[in-house]
Amino acid sequence: MALPAKCNNTFSTSDEACAIKTPHQGICPDDWHIPSNADWDKLYRSVDGTSGTESPYHSTTAGKHLKADNGWNDYNGQSGNGTDKSGFKALPGGLGAGQGKYSGMFDKIGRVGNWWSSSESYDSDMVWSRYIRNGGDDAMVDRGDDLKKSDLLSIRCVKN
Repeated sequence: MALPAKCNNTFSTSDEACAIKTPHQGICPDDWHIPSNADWDKLYRSVDGTSGTESPYHSTTAGKHLKADNGWNDYNGQSGNGTDKSGFKALPGGLGAGQGKYSGMFDKIGRVGNWWSSSESYDSDMVWSRYIRNGGDDAMVDRGDDLKKSDLLSIRCVKN
């Protein structure tokens, strides 16, 4: 997210330096930004071909079209790979702990892709993330609301 280190332990939005602004450039190059929930919703609906208004949007079909056609672990005897119909080439980078006992350790590599959103969750020290699981054709695309700003996730940048 490219926020100051003090934000890893902040629980108050009153600290202006720790507030996520929209669009949030973070570590993205100039003229690019970390996608917000609205950006992710737009992508998922485009892949699903739907026009609903739920946000964060949940999809049971977009995952197979967003996932790369290789690199995913099998799931229950089925290939975990997608079709990459969308050209997104999502890969399963897993997720990692940014602080605490498991700091720097990654889990679920090969099984889950988990990406940052720039939208804060219910608590100001947490953000929404978006993830895809390796489960065959019904590879769910969903959102998580329990990741701290200090956790380690993959990132996709969106052109402004």
